[in-house]
Amino acid sequence: MAKKYTTSVEKLARTPPATTPEGREQQLVALAMDATEKRIRNGTASAQELVYLMKAGSPTAKTEKQILELQKELIAAKTEALQSQKRVEELYSDALKAMRAYSGADDIDDNRYDD
Repeated sequence: MAKKYTTSVEKLARTPPATTPEGREQQLVALAMDATEKRIRNGTASAQELVYLMKAGSPTAKTEKQILELQKELIAAKTEALQSQKRVEELYSDALKAMRAYSGADDIDDNRYDD
């Protein structure tokens, strides 16, 4: 006896909706992909569906996706570097204030050292 395969629609019917908007979006995308796959297998898929899937599976699309991921990592690294630089500047400022206080200097206008 052949094994009966369940579709995502049948699986989702048994599972509750996702608790987050992102999870729900993923569920709906899975349903849409299953429906498109079904239409492709039946021979009733539209030209737009076929072209979209062909473009999505092309090497160019995969390369563009990798580039976007690397750009995302680069932006995160730049953000982290800027935050680190800000922390270093604060430490230098605190160190200068501490050295001035240790040397016995009176309250000096701190703004003259800030640019």
